[in-house]
Formats: sequence, structure tokens, C-alpha cells
Amino acid sequence: MWALWVCVVLNPHCKLEEKSCWLRQLRKWGDMDVCPLEDGNYGSELPNITNALTQTSNHSQDSLARPRRTVFTRAIEGCDLHWQDSHLQRIISSDFYVSPSYQREGESLLFNSQGQPLWLEHVPTACARVDALRSHGYPKEALRLTVAIINTLRLQQQRQLEIYKHQKKELLQRGTTTITNLEGWVGHPLNPVGCLFLTLTEACRLEEENCLEMSDAADAKPPVYRHVPVASGYQDTGESYLSLAMEVALLGMGQQRVMPEGLYAQDKVCRNEEQIIARLQELELDAALVQTLRKQCVLLLEGGPFSGLGEVIHRESVPMHTFAKYLFSALLPHDADLAYKLALRAMRLPVLETTAPSGDVTHPHHLVSVVPSRYPRWFTLGHVESQQCDMASTMLTAAKGDMLRLRTVLEAIQKNIHSSSLIFKLAQDAFKIATPADNNPDTTLLNVALELGLQVMRMTLSTLNWRRREMVRWLVTCATEVGVRALVSILQNWYTLFTPTEATTIVAATVMSHNTILRLSLDYPQREELAGCARTLALQCAMKDPQNCALSALTLCEKDHIAFETAYQIVIDAASTGLTYSQLFTIARYMEHRGYPLRAFKLASLAMSHLNLAYNQDTHPAINDVLWACALSHSLGKNELAALIPLVVKSVHCATVLSDILRRCTMTAPGLAGIPGRRNSGKLMSTDKAPLRQLLDATINAYINTTHSRLTHISPRHYGEFIEFLSKARETFLLAQDGHLQFTQFIDNLKQIYKGKKKLMMLVRERFG
Repeated sequence: MWALWVCVVLNPHCKLEEKSCWLRQLRKWGDMDVCPLEDGNYGSELPNITNALTQTSNHSQDSLARPRRTVFTRAIEGCDLHWQDSHLQRIISSDFYVSPSYQREGESLLFNSQGQPLWLEHVPTACARVDALRSHGYPKEALRLTVAIINTLRLQQQRQLEIYKHQKKELLQRGTTTITNLEGWVGHPLNPVGCLFLTLTEACRLEEENCLEMSDAADAKPPVYRHVPVASGYQDTGESYLSLAMEVALLGMGQQRVMPEGLYAQDKVCRNEEQIIARLQELELDAALVQTLRKQCVLLLEGGPFSGLGEVIHRESVPMHTFAKYLFSALLPHDADLAYKLALRAMRLPVLETTAPSGDVTHPHHLVSVVPSRYPRWFTLGHVESQQCDMASTMLTAAKGDMLRLRTVLEAIQKNIHSSSLIFKLAQDAFKIATPADNNPDTTLLNVALELGLQVMRMTLSTLNWRRREMVRWLVTCATEVGVRALVSILQNWYTLFTPTEATTIVAATVMSHNTILRLSLDYPQREELAGCARTLALQCAMKDPQNCALSALTLCEKDHIAFETAYQIVIDAASTGLTYSQLFTIARYMEHRGYPLRAFKLASLAMSHLNLAYNQDTHPAINDVLWACALSHSLGKNELAALIPLVVKSVHCATVLSDILRRCTMTAPGLAGIPGRRNSGKLMSTDKAPLRQLLDATINAYINTTHSRLTHISPRHYGEFIEFLSKARETFLLAQDGHLQFTQFIDNLKQIYKGKKKLMMLVRERFG
């Protein structure tokens, strides 16, 4: 929209009345409420939407101070431009316009020291003139103006470099810099860099295939360029339009610029950058272009504040990752040292590294509301960070096998990348490249993958991360590839990397698995060392977090008597404080399964003392555990059963569960577990004697209490169910010697107390007399 209208009003043959007609029309459109704004942020309501929390007086003043700029504003401003300047006329009308051998006073700004003409207009405006010349059918004139603009840019680059050399020491000490240009050229509405690049490359394009047929197939082919010498008053410049195209693209892309405000403008920067790089990649790098590339890269590295690749940059400078990735790949075959120097310099992302200086109020609404001093309003931050990661990955791949380079790249990653998920991605990338399917692994790169993985573990240890399990598993796989020393190291330093649960259930369990032992083809001493480390870890984790690690610790220590005893002792010590009844029951079952019935019994007894089953909890998940514990004690013998029953009576108040236990205990004789040295009586136990007498009394009491509880809130639809419940109760009453009498008395009591419930009592009479 901008470029189009600017082209229209900059038509060199536009008559005055035509221009004033356009101006009226453009102003009319620009004044409409619905007219799109220049930065794509619609109306002044945007700040309220995005920064509801940073609504300060400061901010509203800032909004008012800025005139409303629409998509037509630049064209309206363009109406003031004309083509009458005599210097401009001479530039565009002749290839041979050079400074006279003696320069008149005041002409020094019109030519450079080689006598070539300069055009000192604001760069985007000057480029808009080039665009207008091309669009209106003046390709030669456009080309001449382009050369003058490039000569001007070169001169400015030189001068800025000289100024910087004088200020360098002070700037480096301060560590910050200001940015002088208010508008970046990349992502600019008028696309100045793209415009100059196109003008120059079109002059070098081989037209033959394009003239024949413009089919899709021909379109898909990248254009073919040749070097066309720059037409000049001096024939010995030895430059071509193609090398100028490369130079201007690099100069423009490398320009240091502040990230613009607004999502639309930031997105435009990314897209414009990608477009220019795509165009650069169409150029086949021959010796002449490589020379231009190297020269510009050195200038960008040495450049002061005007270069985004200079030593010191502004905190909100647009990052150079995408650009540097192109430069790195292009330079690598020709000058690897320069390629790495450049890419490593570009890795930084100061906006995430430093907090904003307190005095910096130039962009009051650049700051995100939640952490005002940390992130400015960078809508494209996700994209920026992924580009940074891409560049790091490109360097890692290139440095494969080179220990020193890998070390340097690794340090840059650790210093500059702040997102754990991106570092994890890099670790995975490095691992993939290091372990090709058809070849031996590359140990240097494998170690880098492992180090990055370890860094991710440390970064995410105390923060919640949904990918954490995947990351931990991956790390163990990576360490296994690196070898037994790496595994020993992560087992010994587990507490800096994993939670106790992760360390026992994922890390140690995987390390001790049959697969890992096979993968590493370890000898006996190595296996023992690894197992020893895993057991030590297991015991440390069980001490730190018995709730989640006790069972895993026992499993991991099975094969070592001393370690197993220690783990068991940790469980016993934690039973009174740290472990729930369900955890204790689980460990107790494990003990029985491993052939430790007495230990299982001890843990089951501890679990029983933690449990409380109310009268109405007849579907409680712990019921199976209780029945199992009673069966275990019964199978061990009379003494064990006698020890457990008081605990059951104290913890379980549910009549149906108690009657179930009672029934099971009276069906077979206790002590059938066959423990050596124990004589089993083989006699059934009587419900009249201890310990079953206590259980029987408790069960009868539970039935009585439950009956009263149920009757307080009973509704007619539950009457039938209640009668069945009383029938169950009678079976238990009858196990006592005077049970018949007790039950009759109980029923008589009910009929007396609940005589108001006539229909229910009639049903009770029908069934029980």
C-alpha cells in the first residue's frame, strides 16, 4: 500500500495539478476513521488490550504526542518531493557524471574521494525514488541512482567506523550503546534494501530462458545472474552490479536497529529478513562475491553502534540470528574462522540477558506488565528464540569432530539461550548428528549433547515442566551412549539433576535394566560399580522421600543383603511419620512376595494402626488390604492373629468387613504358612475364646451401631435391603454362645424404639418374629 502510493506520487512526469489532485484524495482517505494505521495497530485502543496493567499517565501522553500515521502518510509526505535538483538530474541522466578535477566550495558533499557522485537523502526516501524510476519505466536511471546511494552508504559506513574507533574504549566500558537511526531499513514500509537489491540484480539477469516461456516450470528455476561491470566515468573500478547487490543486502541486514513496536511491524521485520535472505541464496558464490562477503563481514564485526554485529549493542536491538546463520553457512567453506567468529558474536540476545536500566523511559509501553524490568513487548520473541536455536544447531552440526570449536559453541549456547525446551531440542539435535545409523558415534558431539541435557535437567529441576519425564528418559539414553563413566556420574550427582522419584523410578531402574547392561557390554567389576551407585542413590532417595521412593529402593537393593536391610529399616523408621497405610500395605505385600512373611506382617500391622474404616465404608479401597493382612497373620499362626485382631477392632468399624474377616478366620486352622520350626496346631479356633471372641463382640457391636445409624435416615425404598442386612447380622449373632438370645433382645429393642415406622416394623416381625 505504502510503496504503491509513494511510487504514484513520485512519478518523475507527474504534473503539478495531478499531484495536488492526488494529495487531496490521499488526505481524504487518510482522515477516514477506518483507514488502516501505519504500524498496523488499530486505533489507540491497542495499549489497553495488550498492556492493561501498565496504563500510566506516561503512556497516554506518549500516545497523544504522536501524530496519527496511516498507510497514506508516507505518500502524502512524498508529495513534497520533486526531481528538480540539478545534482540529482545529473546523477540519473549520465553514467559518466564525476566530480571535476578541482572541486568548488561546498561541492565536497556531492562526491566521494574517488569523484563518484553521492546522493545524501534519507535512505528509505532515496530508495523510494529508485522504486518510482523502475516502476515508471526508467531502469537505467534507477540503476544510476542506486550506485550513488551505495557510494553514500559506503562513505557513511567508513565515517561511522572512524568515529567508533575514537569512542570504542568508552563504549566498551559502558557496555551499552544508543541507536541513532530511528527507522530500521529491514521491515521498513518502503522496503529500501529489497528495492536496491532488485534494481541491481535485474541488471545482471540472464534473460534468455525467461523470454522464451513464462510457464510455471521456468518460474520455479532460480534466476541465473552474471557479473555486469558498473558503468562509470572511471573504467577501472572492477566492480559489478552483482557484487554491489550483495554488498547492499549485507549492509542493510547488518544495520543495528531497535525492535519496532506492535505485532504487525515486528512480524514484518521477520518476513522481510527472510525474503532478502532467500534472494541472497539465489546468488551463486564465486570468487568476486566471496570477496565482497568477507569484506562486509569484517566491517560488520568491527562496526560500532551502526552494526547489529558490533561488539556492543543496544538491549532492544533486533537480533541477527537469521542473518548470521546465512552468513555462517556462506562463509564456512571459504573462511571458517570468520564464519565462527561472526556466528558466535550473533548468538547473544541482550533483551533476555539484562534488565532495563531504570532511567530508560524512552519506550514506557515497551515493557510487559507482569515483569516490567525483564521483557519488552516483543511479540515475536518465540520466533526470535527459535531462530537463535536454529543458528546454534547449524554451528553444532558444522563443528562435529572439532573439540575446540564444539567447546566454544557449547559455551555460547549455555550463556545465551534461556529457554530449557530449546536447549533440550539442541541436545536432541546434537545426539542425532552424533549417532548416525550407519557409522560409529562421534564422541565429542555426544559429550556436548550430554552436557546440554544436564543443563536442561538443572534448569527444570525446581520448575514444573510437562516434558520432564521425556527429558529424564532421554538423558539416561544419552548417558548410556556416552558410556559407563557418564552413568556413574549422573547416579552420584542425582540430587542436582533429578527429584528422588525420578532418580529411583526412571534413572536407577533404567541403568540397572538388562538392556542397559547388554548395550554397554560391561565386565563384572563395572557392573558391580554401577549397581553400587544405584543402591547408594536408592537409599539416599528413600531417606529423602520415603513416601515415593521406599518401594523402589527395596527393589533396587534386593541383590545386596546389607543395602536391603538398610532400606527396610528406612521404611520402618518412616512408617510412623512419613508413610500412609496404602503405601505400607503395598510394601508389606512386596515383602510377602519376596519371601519375608514376618516382615510383611510387621508392616501390615503398622499400616492397620494408620487406618480408620467407618461403619458405612463397605466399598473402601483398603478393604482388600485388610482382608489380606488378616489372611497373612492367620497363616503365620495363632500368636500373629492374636496380635493383629486388636488392631483390626480398633481401626475397622464396618460390620460387613468384620463379619467377612471372622468367617475367614473360623474356616481353617491358623498357622498353615509352614514356617520351619513352628508346630501348627491344626485345630480350628473357637469364637468363644481369645482372640476371636474380641472380634466377634466387635462385629456384633458394629451391626448394632450400623442398624441404628441406618434407621435414622431410612426411606421406604431401602426397606427390603435393610431386612437383608438384618439377616446377615443374625448369622454373626448366632456365632456367639448366647447369640440367639442376644439377637431376639436386639429385635425387641428395635420394635420398641422405632415403633413409629409401622410398615418397616411389620416387615421385621414377618421375617424375625
